[in-house]
Amino acid sequence: MLLRKYMSLLGVGSAQIDLILEKDVLKPGESVNGQFLIKGGTIDQQLQEIECSLVMVDEKTGLEKFIDTVTIAIQTRIQSEGDDKVPFSFQLPVDVPVSSKKISYHFKTKLTFEKGVESWDEDMIKVVSG
Repeated sequence: MLLRKYMSLLGVGSAQIDLILEKDVLKPGESVNGQFLIKGGTIDQQLQEIECSLVMVDEKTGLEKFIDTVTIAIQTRIQSEGDDKVPFSFQLPVDVPVSSKKISYHFKTKLTFEKGVESWDEDMIKVVSG
């Protein structure tokens, strides 16, 4: 048990987060809805926060631009092998450029645990003209 605890502090066997979106093709100004699915790891862990950022990527240069970030304080304990769901809602800016060969978008999600361990997830979306 002690070995599993120390391994989870290093990120091995830690809880994982997955952003599940209702749809991934959206128009500027549209509301993005879904939920975060948190799957427990090998031991119980205390969760602290979920941070989810909309990132625009310039495909030519590889540069990332953070459009906006949503932070959710989540003071809960996830049981080993258990799961939890947290609702997600995000408003796309009305002036966001549409996706193209030069521009792509994804949500970058970070789940932070009590001891500073983190779990990451990325989910692509496509922005189309209204």
